[in-house]
Amino acid sequence: MSRALQPDEELVELDAEAVRTWCARALDALGREREEIDAINVYPVADGDTGTNLYLTAEAALQAVEAVSAASAPDTAETVRAMAHGALLGARGNSGTILAQLLRGMAAVLAEGRDGDHLARALAEAASAARQAVAHPVEGTVLTVAAAAAAGCAGGGTLLEVATRAHDAARTALEATPGQLAVLGRAGVVDAGGRGLVAVLGALVETVGGRTPDPAGTAPGAVRVLGDVRAVPAGSPPTCDGEAGPAYEVIYLLEAEDAAVDRLRARLDALGDSLVVVGGDGLWNVHVHVDDAGAAVEAGVDAGRPHRIRITHFGADAAAAKPSGRSGRSGRSEPSGPSGAGPGERARRAVVAVVPGEGLAGLCAEAGATTVRSRPGEPPADDELLEAIRRAHAREVVLLPNDTELRRTAAAAAERARAEGIRVALIPTRAAVQGIAALAVHEPDRRFDEDVVAMTAAAGATRYAELAVAERRSFTSAGVCQAGDVLGLIEGDVAVIGKDLTETARTVLDRMLSAGGELVTLVVADDTPPGLAPDLEGHVRRGYLAVDTTTYHAGAGAPPLLIGVE
Repeated sequence: MSRALQPDEELVELDAEAVRTWCARALDALGREREEIDAINVYPVADGDTGTNLYLTAEAALQAVEAVSAASAPDTAETVRAMAHGALLGARGNSGTILAQLLRGMAAVLAEGRDGDHLARALAEAASAARQAVAHPVEGTVLTVAAAAAAGCAGGGTLLEVATRAHDAARTALEATPGQLAVLGRAGVVDAGGRGLVAVLGALVETVGGRTPDPAGTAPGAVRVLGDVRAVPAGSPPTCDGEAGPAYEVIYLLEAEDAAVDRLRARLDALGDSLVVVGGDGLWNVHVHVDDAGAAVEAGVDAGRPHRIRITHFGADAAAAKPSGRSGRSGRSEPSGPSGAGPGERARRAVVAVVPGEGLAGLCAEAGATTVRSRPGEPPADDELLEAIRRAHAREVVLLPNDTELRRTAAAAAERARAEGIRVALIPTRAAVQGIAALAVHEPDRRFDEDVVAMTAAAGATRYAELAVAERRSFTSAGVCQAGDVLGLIEGDVAVIGKDLTETARTVLDRMLSAGGELVTLVVADDTPPGLAPDLEGHVRRGYLAVDTTTYHAGAGAPPLLIGVE
């Protein structure tokens, strides 16, 4: 966060730290309003997830900004580009995809200047870029609100003047949306995406002026319709008598040339509606609603290389689509803990994970898992694993050994626990990064078998590597190593022998990513050089457009570096 502004103080320039603060405040604002925005989501599909999608997109933008800030001392241009790129990678739903394009349009101008005049130009470019990204723009939506914000601050001024005028104009436009779009008027609500944009602009006013914008006549959870003020209860989307639309939402990242994307737009437009294609420079985020999800994906394959394909059936239970925790940069939910239980009662389900290092133990424990520490040369015995299963105090337990050599020990502990009436599923994870991937998709409210299948699939889709330092001269599958050499092990076999930890890690990463991947997970130990993880994150950003990175700290007692690629 940037320093707190003093009373009557305002920023003169939007520097890198201010952009970082704005991202954080926007995420906080969307987090506070997420449920209410979800509740008024009736257009283009009344699926009650606009607030959630905006939140997850903003979270991806902030995480990208935090990553580039940790790696160096970035200037404004680098920071706003990271913000836009993170939003593009993490965009969710129709609203999140449009927000990503708005941020991208702003970044192009703010990279050139940081004052109020550039901010006004940035908002104008954002509104234009977002409208161009939508195949069939509709008034009364977030596009209208964005255009009003840009018009409201035309002519420039100080940062605070521009931000305030944009926010006020956006709020005024938002209150008018029920009269512009019939489905909103029938439901008695404002546009959900537009309301999210107002929250983002409010965070900008707070960042440059040090104060929360004044309310505009109605409470944040109410809308003015035909002179009446109507409260919108959170948690239940308003009813809507609109016509049924396509059955599926399809989203994917796409590496493709501009000409191929132009052809893709035409092809997808013929297949469905709510088409939004944002991005550029070879990387795009594609969103469309269709009845034939396979055809939409096939169109992407013909145009280039699609990644992170997400297909959502609108008829599915909306609750199942909601994240149970904060989303990580891969778009998946972060680990959830076992279902709660009262004092003395067994929880319905728990996860027991073997982890190296105190940091990973803390991470998994925060996610609700019961952890067992694995120390170098001291693997836990089956008695220790059995005790951990008992300590989890659940009727159903998922066991993650996270080590190939612990398979038999874990199997023995699971059998003993089953004899005590505990239902135990052993997922044969071979490395800590596979355990993290499994824990990240754990959903205690799913049926046990479904949860185990999802966790097993996530672990199996994660290739793993480890860096170690040779203790003595020996023969390996990659040749002869000397004491002190850095060994890069991929899937348990020595694949690279090097002299420098960073160079070896880069080589290992390149070999793993040559086979494809969407997310790189780095786990670093306490004694790992502090610049290693930021260097590798930058290496991935520069060389692999559609690949995201996330870093965890293992603490003491872990290998220097663990790598996972999904």
